[in-house]
Amino acid sequence: MISATSRPLCVDLDGTLIRTDLLVESIFALLKLNILYVFLLPLWLLKGKAHLKHQIAVRVDIDASLLPYHGDFLSYLKEEDAKGRRLILATASNEKFAEAIALYLGIFHDVLASNATINLSGSRKLERLQSLFGDGGFDYAGNAMVDLPLWQKAGQTLLVNPERGVKEAAERQGAIARVFDDRTDRPLKLYIKALRLHHWLKNLLVFVPLLMSHRFGDLTLVGQAIVAFLAFGLCASSVYLLNDLLDLPDDRKHPLKRRRPFAAGSISIVHGAMLIPFLLVAAFSLALLLPVEFLGVLASYYIITLAYSLRLKRVALVDVLTLSGLYTIRIIAGAAAVLVVPSFWLLAFSMFLFLSLALVKRFTEVLAVQQQNRISTSGRGYITIDLETLSQFGSSSAYMAVLVLAFYINSDAVKELYTHPEVIWLLCPLLLYMVTRIWLLARRGEMHEDPVVFIIRDRRSQWLAGIGAILLWLAL
Repeated sequence: MISATSRPLCVDLDGTLIRTDLLVESIFALLKLNILYVFLLPLWLLKGKAHLKHQIAVRVDIDASLLPYHGDFLSYLKEEDAKGRRLILATASNEKFAEAIALYLGIFHDVLASNATINLSGSRKLERLQSLFGDGGFDYAGNAMVDLPLWQKAGQTLLVNPERGVKEAAERQGAIARVFDDRTDRPLKLYIKALRLHHWLKNLLVFVPLLMSHRFGDLTLVGQAIVAFLAFGLCASSVYLLNDLLDLPDDRKHPLKRRRPFAAGSISIVHGAMLIPFLLVAAFSLALLLPVEFLGVLASYYIITLAYSLRLKRVALVDVLTLSGLYTIRIIAGAAAVLVVPSFWLLAFSMFLFLSLALVKRFTEVLAVQQQNRISTSGRGYITIDLETLSQFGSSSAYMAVLVLAFYINSDAVKELYTHPEVIWLLCPLLLYMVTRIWLLARRGEMHEDPVVFIIRDRRSQWLAGIGAILLWLAL
């Protein structure tokens, strides 16, 4: 009888050694290089999965040091390697990626992986291991249903974060030697975090045209605005998922973003990839219930956010202008949903205010880079010398927003809408205080999140918003 320690331990990669799927990751890395590759992927797949993986690997590199490894299982493998046990990385991933991981870890004696013609998965992996070691001559660590035939022929079964039903099926085949499972028991919370439902609060901007036109008493229009809010939320969540999957390497380098569910491997990126089209279809299905103008605005929003995710966010200044434009598009969408014409004053105010907040976001990111003694941001177009310039641009834009508000208060439009327009003048010092405080906190390094989210969560900002709402009510 061969002892367990003398048998080689064959280790699967995707979902086992690492908490991610390299094929899906590499596809998104490829699309980030050039979105037009989406048309080549089906053609490559027609020639077989091995050919698809090979063509992607030729064009894409991975940084093995950034991948989310299964910590406990990796520690076990290092202990086995220290004992002199032979470890083999046996994976259906392309050999280029597998060898890069094996080289980085330095614990594997051999690598068995897919090449340009053979997809080393399921029965083919089993045949390779049987030809090398025979039945019962190897132990195998995996996580999926496709691994069941390999466990049946292995000496010992090791489960690592097993998929649903895998543990029970493996137990029916025989004893399980070890189980490594470090998954959270709160997957719903992680999916909510990935969808960034708290960012849906930004979509409350679609209600602004309805409120500013004083038509919030029309329940039909209120219902249309609610549908617009939901459509924008679903569309935005679809974009957030896409953005996270495109930015996996950059997020893993970031001190905070590396904790995002997909970057950390806390939830399946396969599920994330499947949710993207589902949410998008749901968003545009809701949009069909509204005027066609809203559908056009929502489509424009998605196209611009797609361009932002793929390219624009890496171009200095263009990125912040795009972000401010996306906030303004929400207001335009709200107007289209209820068929009102947004005023020039509202759109100008929105552009200047949200440009300032977008610059706050970039300022805090560059400041964090400077504090880490680095020169440039990862995946962005800024360097630390830009800090003062960003601050000046952002502060100027904030005060321009206040100036637009002051001009609006003195316009004929306000006199027609409000009985006591002089009361609204008090909004100017309130807004001055808010934007100045935001920049003060940013300069101190105390702004650690999206400033729009900060305003929504910050108690002092909530009080200012409440006072502003009361002033508008008193002015009626």
